[in-house]
Amino acid sequence: MTDKVEEEGMKDGVDTESQPVQSEPKVKDKEVAAPEDTEASDEIETEKKRHLNVVFIGHVDAGKSTAGGQILFLSGQVDDRTIQKYEKEAKDKSRESWYMAYIMDTNEEERVKGITVEVGRAHFETKTTRFTILDAPGHKSYVPNMISGASQADIGVLVISARKGEFETGFERGGQTREHVQLAKTLGVAKLLVVISKMDDHTVNWSKERYDEIESKMTPFLRSSGYNVKKDVQFLPISGLAGTNMKTRVDKSICPWWNGPCLFEALDSIEVPLRDPKGPFRMPIIDKFKDMGTVVMGKVESGSVCEGDSLLVMPNKAQVKVLAVYCDENKVRRAGPGENLRVRLSGIEEEDILSGFVLTSVVKPIHAVTEFTAQLQILELLENAILTAGYKAVLHIHSVVEECEIVELLQQIDPKTKKPMRKKVLFVKNGAVVMCRVQVNNLICIEKFSDFPQLGRFTLRTEGKTVAVGKVTDLPSSSSA
Repeated sequence: MTDKVEEEGMKDGVDTESQPVQSEPKVKDKEVAAPEDTEASDEIETEKKRHLNVVFIGHVDAGKSTAGGQILFLSGQVDDRTIQKYEKEAKDKSRESWYMAYIMDTNEEERVKGITVEVGRAHFETKTTRFTILDAPGHKSYVPNMISGASQADIGVLVISARKGEFETGFERGGQTREHVQLAKTLGVAKLLVVISKMDDHTVNWSKERYDEIESKMTPFLRSSGYNVKKDVQFLPISGLAGTNMKTRVDKSICPWWNGPCLFEALDSIEVPLRDPKGPFRMPIIDKFKDMGTVVMGKVESGSVCEGDSLLVMPNKAQVKVLAVYCDENKVRRAGPGENLRVRLSGIEEEDILSGFVLTSVVKPIHAVTEFTAQLQILELLENAILTAGYKAVLHIHSVVEECEIVELLQQIDPKTKKPMRKKVLFVKNGAVVMCRVQVNNLICIEKFSDFPQLGRFTLRTEGKTVAVGKVTDLPSSSSA
């Protein structure tokens, strides 16, 4: 890690770093295949950058929206005048320190309460990467929205408040920091940047002791949530409100002990696994609306889509034709995996599409099932509850939200050997890992985790609390279209 940081510190480190990035978009070039070379070079340039979705997660007041707003301001996405306007609005509501958050929190309810409700969206670019920020809500009753945000993310920025008492509240049982980390892991956020914010607070004053204390408490917990802390997690201190250590490294006069990267450098240097642009097309639909035809929104999890393609909307097997593809407001001829798209379709009415349906290739359509076999890890059941056959919960898998029932427990997995135990299992408690059969009332579109991890991992929630996370291990054989 250190030599990576040193390499970034050198000016020419930029070249060395952009080398691997250049190698990936070769595929992109093929995909985008600009018809004439006369197109403006800068347009082609934007295609060269890789695209990543970043989700900001963390407890309700950790400063996610503020950090997101500051990023947009620092990367030139928001001008000074807008900031001044927000500053005045925030002052009028006597919420002076919230003005940066206003960039991400656009609706009135969010501004009055200072809580992000919907998943905010915004874009920014660094030297090598185009980012879409998903600012996920941190308040307990809004966790389902956090799930839809994280299910579209490649990397997570976990924002933790260093202010005295705030880290503790977020981290204790019932705080959102724990639940969000566990959710992020199951939803496939493979890399995590743990950003310790509010370092400029008067209770902290860029104290190394406080930073180390938070890091030492978070590390074992991140490990138990399934993150490889050495490879997949990076800690760094920032001030979201002042923008310190975000675009440029923190000044030694403010924080003499920090020698690591700033937030932008850390985001730039994250390596994420490549998705297959030639795989069968899969795009879970998160939203739809009418606009000169039916438009669906979602993130491409596999394969590529082209204007003119014939596709299926599953599970209702509707044959559709792609009229237009939009990526970040721009019309494109073709788009590959990892992109957030709006796709205009003909052949289907908007009211016949539900969130959770999947736009899929005709040749190898996604599986539509009402039952599947899964490996389930129990996190925390409600007070005194046990999990047996007949247990009911709400299933969240990619953009699907469905009521489900565990109809049969098959085998318990020994946590040490990872092998199934011999003895018959009738019920399990917190912490157990169990193979089981899950049933839902309506057809849902899913894949085996081993084939498409993004479409085969899920969470189970009861009464607004995440009780278990799991992955789909097997599907009934007659399930494909």
